[in-house]
Formats: sequence, structure tokens, C-alpha cells
Amino acid sequence: MKHILLGLDDGVEVVEAASYGEARERIANEQAFDMALVDLAMPGLDDFTGLRNLCEEIGEVPVVVVSAMEGGNEIRKAMDCGASGYVPKTLDSNVVLSALKLVFSGGVYLPTNLLGTAESEGGSERRGSNGGKGPLTPRQCDVLDLMAKGYSNKEIARTLDLAEGTVKLHVTALLKALDVSNRTQAVIKATAMGLTTTST
Repeated sequence: MKHILLGLDDGVEVVEAASYGEARERIANEQAFDMALVDLAMPGLDDFTGLRNLCEEIGEVPVVVVSAMEGGNEIRKAMDCGASGYVPKTLDSNVVLSALKLVFSGGVYLPTNLLGTAESEGGSERRGSNGGKGPLTPRQCDVLDLMAKGYSNKEIARTLDLAEGTVKLHVTALLKALDVSNRTQAVIKATAMGLTTTST
């Protein structure tokens, strides 16, 4: 995994930890870092309890789960804990690199072949008219697609030629329509339901 991380950028510095306790110590001692990769099998992590605590401790820094487990339930739990991506160990290294670049740029990554199991409940009832995007308006769909690509409100406004305040209203409406509390959850749920055009 380290050699894949080094492929993200020429100036990448990788800080490793062999256990959950060591990881927390490293986080406390590091002045700043841009991404955290967490193996669910890490000693001391205690599965999702430790993951949730870790996500809360590092705040806005994206956390990517790397795991041998590929069940939809594990993916959902990891995302509920605050992870920004879930990378199965079986993925090709080039796919892993692309996934990490997506998360690094502000996006969310979920393995395409596992999306159906990650959000099997509620997906079908939201599909219907409007090209399979249920209650969403065409403009909300445009905003959602750009959110999935990691665009900020300002970037979405510039791309769609809208006022930033209008974009904020669309984002608020999307969160309500998808019954989620933040942008990351919206992208995860919408991608799992097939509501975005973004291919990961």
C-alpha cells in the first residue's frame, strides 16, 4: 500500500502505524496530514468503535478504510462512522490509486460492484421518473453529480452558472430528499442508489 500512496504525488510522505494506539499517538504528534488509511484488522482498533473515534479525532481529514471484508454491511458501517472511502484489498493497484486520488480531491469512493449491497434498502422506492432519480429535480441532479466529484459549493456555482446561495439551497434540498445530514452521506447514499453519473 505504501508504494501506491507514494504514487499520489511526488511530495507525499507516508507515516505508518502498526496499531490503533500507535496511530493515535502519531496523529497527536503530527502537525498536519491530508489523509488517513485504516485497516479494520489493525490491532487495537476494535472494529467500528475505534474507527468512529479515529474519524472524530482527526475531524476534516478524510479517512479511507482498507479491508479484506467486502460485505455491504461493513461498508455501510464504515461510512456511518465517518469514512470517506472503502477500498477492498482485492482491488487492482491502479484502481486503488484512482480511488485515493478521488478522496484526496474531496470525493467519496465506494467499490462499484458492492454499491448494491451497501444500500439495498430504500433504493428501489426512490427510483422512478426523472431518469431514475426519483424526487430530485434536473438541477439537483446536476448539483449532486458535481458533489460526487468533490466540487465545493463555489465550484458548483461556477460550473453551473448559479449563485452560490442557490447552490446551498439545492444542497439543503438534496440532504432532505436523501434523508441524510451531510454532503458525504448524500454522495454515498446517492451513489449506492445509482443516482449519480460519476463512475468510480
